[in-house]
Amino acid sequence: MQVTGFGDKVAFIWSVADILRGDFKAHEFGQVILPFTVLRRLECALKPTKADVVARAEGLVGKVINVDKILQSTAGHNFYNISPLTLTKILGDDKNVAQNLKTYIAGFSTGAAEVLERYGFSDKIDRLDKAGLIYQVTAKFAELDLSEQAVPNDAMGYIFEELLRRFSEMSNETAGEHFTPREVIRLMVNILFAEDDKALTGQKPVRTLYDPACGTGGMLTEAQTHLKALNPNAVLEVYGQELNSETWAIARSDLMIKGQDPSRIILGNSLTHEDGHFGEHFDYLLANPPFGVDWKKYAAPIQAERDSLGFEGRYGAGLPRVSDGSFLFLMHMLSKMKPVKADGSGGTRLAIVFSGSPLFAGAAGGGESEIRRWILENDWLEGIVALPDQMFYNTGISTYLWILSNRKGIERRGQVVLLDARESFEKMRKSLGNKRKFTTEPQIGELTRLYADALASPGADKRVKVFDREAFGYQRVTVERPLRRRWELSAEAVGGLAHEKAWLAWLVPPKATDDALAFVEEVEQSQDRLLGVLRAMVGISEATEAAFTKRLKAAATDNNLDVPAKVLKLIIGTAAVPDAEAPVLTDRKGNPLPDPDLRDAENVPLTSGFLDLSENKRDSVLASEAADYLKAEIHPYADDAWLDLTKTKLGFEIPFTRHFYEYVPPRPVAEIDAELAETERQIQELLGGLAR
Repeated sequence: MQVTGFGDKVAFIWSVADILRGDFKAHEFGQVILPFTVLRRLECALKPTKADVVARAEGLVGKVINVDKILQSTAGHNFYNISPLTLTKILGDDKNVAQNLKTYIAGFSTGAAEVLERYGFSDKIDRLDKAGLIYQVTAKFAELDLSEQAVPNDAMGYIFEELLRRFSEMSNETAGEHFTPREVIRLMVNILFAEDDKALTGQKPVRTLYDPACGTGGMLTEAQTHLKALNPNAVLEVYGQELNSETWAIARSDLMIKGQDPSRIILGNSLTHEDGHFGEHFDYLLANPPFGVDWKKYAAPIQAERDSLGFEGRYGAGLPRVSDGSFLFLMHMLSKMKPVKADGSGGTRLAIVFSGSPLFAGAAGGGESEIRRWILENDWLEGIVALPDQMFYNTGISTYLWILSNRKGIERRGQVVLLDARESFEKMRKSLGNKRKFTTEPQIGELTRLYADALASPGADKRVKVFDREAFGYQRVTVERPLRRRWELSAEAVGGLAHEKAWLAWLVPPKATDDALAFVEEVEQSQDRLLGVLRAMVGISEATEAAFTKRLKAAATDNNLDVPAKVLKLIIGTAAVPDAEAPVLTDRKGNPLPDPDLRDAENVPLTSGFLDLSENKRDSVLASEAADYLKAEIHPYADDAWLDLTKTKLGFEIPFTRHFYEYVPPRPVAEIDAELAETERQIQELLGGLAR
């Protein structure tokens, strides 16, 4: 059978799924078809030098030299196979196809064999053999021409990507974890490359790109494709790391299929000491890390790095809540930025997809807020793009594209662009899991232009807003009000004492007590008598705690009651009643005491230029701004309030939706009444028809 074009080859490979139905579940098809596709591509690539490699390998047996380098050179690739078997030869022994297939795979060089192993290919071969399908599937792939002449590297990449897309559609969970919509990636790389004129126009520019959570490698592939379209001479060397072994195998085999160095895709947790690209720096960084993933199980090495290295490591700025590790990926990526040289060269731009949580989660002084502060103080945040909801396969939530750079142009310094692209979508004719919307190519082009021109044409489009970076900062000040109390027991307060912890603890016998029952009975009698004393005090008011305490102790003494100190404290606290007309309570120095029930906190915005100030000047500026805020915003409503500046904390958040909120007035009441009346009339008409 002659299979030629791209569509024909995809359809031919996909037809293997028909063989698997019944014996494999739909979400397992890829675990068979993908490794077979990789195996056949590798075999076709090695075919011209196959005999030479086998012969050379036999001649090198027992020799202590760099066998790998020699055989790679002989094969003409960075992988090889020393087994004399091929898929066609394996079919010649129809009773031992499974065993011979495993032997053939074992003949591959370490890197290629490891990729196939990570697919769990050996187990799939056993299942195919048990189901009686191993010969049919092997025969299908043996007749497929995936040679480099028939399928160039770019075309092979497209075939592999199309297979991945189809398998992702069949398994929404897998799609959500490992598959980023291609239009989202295109928008990301469009914005990333928009300012690199040399990469877009140079004779043969070489750039590097890294994805710390690369999944199946889709972002890396799309970035390469996009830059190649912009400049056919450009070379983009891609690097990545992936935690899941199966998706790592997909990403690595994708590079192998395209003739690129697969060793640049590392297996392991990039956030811990397993960082496979430690000490390396890149021109571009790109990621779509998992949303809201708990990082508790690998928290120990991350916390250890933070504690031991501080800002010399990756996590000196702080750590996010353990329930969401999104910011960990961003901090890891920031550590991979190239330093900017004195002549202005170097530096890095990055793009990362987040949920809404990193915009605002965390209180002032908390982990997330401190991370945002660190980013803004370093002036790395270039812009944020709000994407439409329902864009991803496993979630319908709103997502945001953050763009950061340590080589901002002069016009962008100190500025942050917010681009509202939430309405830039078309509805899909058929949804894929939670994905019901997509962004078209013209819309991607328009959004790229809006982002690039944001500072040149401020206010030209309501979807774009530019802010000073201080606009996202505030000081969280504590507002105190004076403590005013009178001491008076109510019947309800007395009745509730029996349920309080200190009251119940009075009933617990000391360890040295010989007769616990007698002790409890005695205490219960004392409590009943005390309640009687307190009921007699109901309605009697004292202006000070001292006066009330004196009255309470005198009453207890008169009734021969020995009341524990904790119970006395409980009763005094219960009797303290807020009274706006009562005198202000003060400490020994005459300073008013704060009322914890009236304590409040206010966010005082930072002024433009604050982050450019030295640390010495910041405190005085904060105090001055807080005083102005107190006078203008608080004293008109509470003239006795003051600020406790010792509790002030700096906070940073990015309230994206608030900045783009547009007030829509409610409909007139008359219009609503008319609509209700019409609806009621229609209901009555329907009910009348039923009665007839």
